Amino acid sequence: MATATGGQRIHISGGRLIDPANGLDDRLDVYIANGRVATVGTPPDGFTADHRIDAAGCVVCPGLVDLCARLREPGQEHKATIASETAAAACGGITTLCCPPDTLPVVETPADVELIRLRAEATGKARVVTLGALTRGLRGEHLSEMAALQRAGCVGVSNAMQPLSNTLVQRRALEYAATFDLTVFLYANDHWLASGGCAHEGKVATRLGLPGIPEAAETAAVARDLALIEQTGVRAHFCRLTTARAVRMVARARYEGLPVTADAAIPYLYLTEIDVSDFDSRCHVMPPLRTVEDRQALRDALQRSALDAICSDHQPHEPDAKQGPFPSTEPGISGLDTLLPLGLRLVDESVIDLPGLLRSMTSAPAGILGLPGGTLSAGAIADVCIFNPELTWQLDLQSMRSHGHNTPFLGWEMKGRVTHTLLAGRIVHRLEQDS
Repeated sequence: MATATGGQRIHISGGRLIDPANGLDDRLDVYIANGRVATVGTPPDGFTADHRIDAAGCVVCPGLVDLCARLREPGQEHKATIASETAAAACGGITTLCCPPDTLPVVETPADVELIRLRAEATGKARVVTLGALTRGLRGEHLSEMAALQRAGCVGVSNAMQPLSNTLVQRRALEYAATFDLTVFLYANDHWLASGGCAHEGKVATRLGLPGIPEAAETAAVARDLALIEQTGVRAHFCRLTTARAVRMVARARYEGLPVTADAAIPYLYLTEIDVSDFDSRCHVMPPLRTVEDRQALRDALQRSALDAICSDHQPHEPDAKQGPFPSTEPGISGLDTLLPLGLRLVDESVIDLPGLLRSMTSAPAGILGLPGGTLSAGAIADVCIFNPELTWQLDLQSMRSHGHNTPFLGWEMKGRVTHTLLAGRIVHRLEQDS
């Protein structure tokens, strides 16, 4: 199937345009030229479209920005590749993916950053940005060359889920990042409290005989991190919060003026510790699924904007990775295929309105990453997602586009499907023929 090129002029007509960055929610046409948004509403003088997309009955919004997607390349190509996962992203309306630094090898040199960028550009399906390693090899002992990583294009630094050797190393790392105005992406997890655990410490884990991870593994880490953020002045983002108390702590810190943001992964807005009751390894995630009360707190926080963004926390696995006793299976859910439809289910359940949902998946994560995307302003890069909110479909192995099929949402009926995705003015996904 031929796709439009960035040099073509495209007219998107008849859709409901939602652009949270500009407070737009109206039936407006979008005009695209030279890979950028030319105008919204009225065509530019002398504009003649080379290609027209009829978006009647559909929502037109900025391309989704996913704060965390492990693409498994380099180093774990048996699980997935940049090519396979960016193609899945395009099918899900996601135009920008942020890759954590825990690849093989770790993203700790400009060459590592360049490798990922070039492979993503070769596929042409989605934009991939990277976080650089906070410490060398993510071993938590010596600081990485953050300045070089920033110059190479890293949008922030993180130690992913790997612990730092001590609190002094963390303080020095945050101070160093602050000197370069780099955002530090923090996974709030006390390694020693969580060590050996695979499920939330509570009645379910006790009944199943599974080693537990207490709520304090997250909250103690958040308390430590907030103290160091206040001392160093670094800009920080808390990744994948799971507990009610941690969300309240971060919200309070932000109210007091600390430069902090936070996100939640979409599976934690649906699943709880109860979902592991039959030892379903598809629900083995890290951090673990928490209580029903924690899930409700995450939903409430999203509603009142105490959580800034929603991400997929995409972690594709080969089938063998989820076989065996629950504790020995690899944690993670394949999430690119379900990010938008599960988000739309939150709208149907009145957890959040549609503009608010799209803000958490477009302009908010773009702002956290310091990227110019997430908007359809005139002159902006034409990353566009067009979806039909009424189309229903079932998530099964045939409908999934990710190479990883490890998801507990298989068999769920989904509502809302992407019909077109544009990356810098190129159509990189089309569900059905447009006019």
